[in-house]
Amino acid sequence: VCVCVCVPEIGVGLTGFGLFFLLFGVLLYFDSVLLAFGNVLFLAGLAFIIGPRRTAGFFFQRQKLRGSTFFLGGVALVLFRWPIIGMAVESYGFVLLFRSFFPVASGFILSLVNIPYLNMVRAIIFIFVQLTVTMPGSSPSMV
Repeated sequence: VCVCVCVPEIGVGLTGFGLFFLLFGVLLYFDSVLLAFGNVLFLAGLAFIIGPRRTAGFFFQRQKLRGSTFFLGGVALVLFRWPIIGMAVESYGFVLLFRSFFPVASGFILSLVNIPYLNMVRAIIFIFVQLTVTMPGSSPSMV
């Protein structure tokens, strides 16, 4: 069995290109082809980074099933050329799936620099994080 050490690096590249195409698809008024390509690249990159078994395990955990359903349903809607509704459903699923990761990510980003303008942004992010973490059915861990 030949295991390539560069597989996670390829996954980071695929995920980065996926996010780029998603952003570009939204900027071009929800272009369904760019959004679909971005979704496929993002999911493939995630599978390359953490592996297909762990990816499936993450999406199909019992406590994350509702978020996975909305996220993957939104991806399916985008693939079936309903981009605006699909991105809305996908965004809701993304928030449900990764809500326990938001405090970690916002704390890391806001600890990098201390700019006076960011104090207002910190307060807004803090309120958002408190609202998403305290929602009913929230799980304390990302995995």
